[in-house]
Amino acid sequence: MVRKLLLVLLPVVLGSALAASPALAHDVVIPKEPPVGHEVAAAADCTGGSAGGYACSNVDLLAQLPLSTIGGGSGNDIWGWTDPQTGREYAIVGRTSGTAFVDISSPTSPIYLGNLPTATTNSTWRDMKVYANHAYIVSEAGSHGLQVFDLTRLRNVANPPVTFTADARNTSFGNAHNIAVNTDSGYAYVIGSSTCSGGPRMFNLSNPKNPVFAGCVSGDGYTHDTQSVIYAGPDTPRRGREILFSANEDTLTIVDVTSKSSPVQLSRTGYPGRGYTHQGWLTEDHRFLLLNDETDETRNGHNTRTYVFDVSNLTNPVLRGQYTGPTRASDHNLYVKGNHVYETNYRAGLRIISLTNIANPSALTEVAFFDVYPEGNTAGFAGAWSSYPYFTSGTVVVNSIQRGLFVLRPRLGDPPPGETTVFFDDFETAKGWTTNPTGTDTATAGAWERGDPEATSSSGTSLQQGTTISGSNDLVTGRLAGSGAGAHDVDGGVTSIRSPSIALPASGTLTLSFSWYLAHLNNASSADFFRVRVVSPSGTATVFQQVGAASNRSGSWSTGTANLSGFAGQSVQILIEAADATGASLVEAGVDDVRITNS
Repeated sequence: MVRKLLLVLLPVVLGSALAASPALAHDVVIPKEPPVGHEVAAAADCTGGSAGGYACSNVDLLAQLPLSTIGGGSGNDIWGWTDPQTGREYAIVGRTSGTAFVDISSPTSPIYLGNLPTATTNSTWRDMKVYANHAYIVSEAGSHGLQVFDLTRLRNVANPPVTFTADARNTSFGNAHNIAVNTDSGYAYVIGSSTCSGGPRMFNLSNPKNPVFAGCVSGDGYTHDTQSVIYAGPDTPRRGREILFSANEDTLTIVDVTSKSSPVQLSRTGYPGRGYTHQGWLTEDHRFLLLNDETDETRNGHNTRTYVFDVSNLTNPVLRGQYTGPTRASDHNLYVKGNHVYETNYRAGLRIISLTNIANPSALTEVAFFDVYPEGNTAGFAGAWSSYPYFTSGTVVVNSIQRGLFVLRPRLGDPPPGETTVFFDDFETAKGWTTNPTGTDTATAGAWERGDPEATSSSGTSLQQGTTISGSNDLVTGRLAGSGAGAHDVDGGVTSIRSPSIALPASGTLTLSFSWYLAHLNNASSADFFRVRVVSPSGTATVFQQVGAASNRSGSWSTGTANLSGFAGQSVQILIEAADATGASLVEAGVDDVRITNS
């Protein structure tokens, strides 16, 4: 919790929490709930929305190590290291009492190698980053300073776990909230300390075991978190310069730190609805910055909100809009890798969002998640603290305040090289699909809707599917089960639902893909159908169809595709139809993960 908000939130932040650190806390994360679990969890695929008892979508559980198995205490920040010599991967796991090192090279069988104890006392807050095979660790513990640990020592640990000692310790400051490292420039930025007015305290890491103080960034006061880059974005005059993008409690503050003795503040930008400006990360082209606000959900009562800034002009960032997530959870840390942002949203766990529509933030889409906090997804400060998504293996590690280390493997289905996603909808949030768009539907029941489907069956034939391809929602014909299999199926004619308008590129191979099923009993006929059509300025064309038959057809998910290249350069809409044209037949249908790609 930061100084300016401390008095406001004293009813929330208990005095016992303040006792955990001799300095005022610089965050609102107070883990009042005790650590949970003592048994190592086995690997489990994400099937039917669950993996090892944890809610999920497109993320498999590879392993989970409770805090009691990696040194105890409560969890906080996390980072990672890949040994350049051996290729082995390691999780660096922060805890109240120290830092754990875990070999995750065999991700289903992680090995806890040992613990580096806190330099002074325990603290809720600990943070670490890596440069030149060394870990740099700070904490809000009084007089802690900067611990330096040579990670190559992890190559040959006999009889783990062991208790490590630091290779060096810089005590030119005491407590600090966070640390950032620019691996391209070789500078570290200690932030939220009692020096430099709480702003970045800069260190030259050219001698990794002997960080040398290089200057302060104090012009905008306290910094909560920052990302440092050698700028390569569209603001041409700034290219090649070292730039800090900082979350400064109530603003996004951008500073040129190329000259460590004379940093230059380029801009200071607020935004409506601010609670507490917590942390942010750039897209890889340095055009946009995604920012999380730690308390806007608790203060304003909305779902998780991610703010997207256009930073193509570093002296005049513009808030492009917000992405609103599917839960009420508070957000904490986020990192961008490729075309995805990995958000750790406390009680909602790890949420992975496609950046395909980054210029239109409200159209961003969640493509995967893993919820490390089964108790609920409400706003507040428990569950996932942070993640590290940068291992080349695709493994992602998450640190939970209560449950310790999660080793995960997302299944994102990234398009192959040369292929881009034009449109995608997994129906976890409303994107503007319209039921009965022309007012001509004839069905009397079972209309298409977006929602969480309930399973139905009849005499051993599975009809409506209670599981989706991703997330918890799909498009379904009457999502409720009701009193029996025929209570909410399609009756009396045709039901349709139409997508929002989609602008197709003028060239390339355009492919529509989707997951679908059609289910019916043997009272159906070829007059019953599931159909996908494309509405364009030149008319409506059927691109996919499955008709019924006088036999039982179980509902099971399949993949459909259609070539849309003939519609290149046009604005189109996808029209999905299902029909009970026989009258007495029992018909159900579902659709999920609608995607248009260009290659």
